[in-house]
Amino acid sequence: MKLFVLVLNRTSKLDELMTAFAKEKICGATILESIGMARELYGSHHQEEEIPFFGYIRKYLQEERHSTSKTILTVMPDEQVEVAAKIVEEVVGSFDKPDTGIMFTVPIDFARGKGLYKE
Repeated sequence: MKLFVLVLNRTSKLDELMTAFAKEKICGATILESIGMARELYGSHHQEEEIPFFGYIRKYLQEERHSTSKTILTVMPDEQVEVAAKIVEEVVGSFDKPDTGIMFTVPIDFARGKGLYKE
């Protein structure tokens, strides 16, 4: 069993993504509002000299300066992880571009709750 975590910066794709998940019986997702560290620091008006990576990311942050992300948490069987990752990339696009998002899994050795997937 895995916890699939997706930080989605392209929030306009959220509904389409959740619909695609549901069609593949990936359900029980929790969706949280979130903001990345770089975007938060940028919004706090720090100087470039204070934060070394600002120069690199400034052009990406200015485009959607006040935007937030969605963090999606979903518990799923191990064999569903590749399906979920494929769906995300089909709907959202490549994660090779900056400020797109990130996805990863964490092993779960215990879980209890009605919202869990059905085996």
